Formats: sequence, C-alpha cells, structure tokens
Amino acid sequence: MIRVERIADQSYRVTVEEGGSRSRHTVTLQDEYYQKLSAGKVTPEELIHRSFEFLLAREPKESILSSFDLPVIQRYFPEYESAIGTG
Repeated sequence: MIRVERIADQSYRVTVEEGGSRSRHTVTLQDEYYQKLSAGKVTPEELIHRSFEFLLAREPKESILSSFDLPVIQRYFPEYESAIGTG
C-alpha cells in the first residue's frame, strides 16, 4: 500500500506498507516538474503515487531514499520520465 499526503506546499509524506513493514519518505515536487510530467492531468499526489509504483517495481522500499526531490528518480532510472509522464 502506498499512501501520499501533502505536508507543505511542495512537500509530501509517502508511506509504503508491504510485507508487514513500513517505510516513510519525504518527497518534494516543484510545480514546473509536476507540469512537465503531468500537464495537470493528474493530481500531484497521484503523480507521486505512480512514481512510487515505478520505483517499487525496480527496488525494495528500503532502497528508496528517505527524502528526495522527485526529479532525482531520473538520475537512477533514465526511463522514468518517459514511463511516468502523462503530459
């Protein structure tokens, strides 16, 4: 289960629960990057949720950084933007 909640203007808390354990992450999402990936077609929370689905398909939750800016994913997974983009 992935739960995304806004905690500040451009900051979100993501909780991932699976296998009886939980991980928590703080993600920042700037408006420009949000628009680039989504063109406003999904909420920021949905974009982050989909981004975590993308990450979890590639690595365990324990390997995901505890705090990061969403564009960082592209550095580790070059296919991220084309795979996740809805815009």
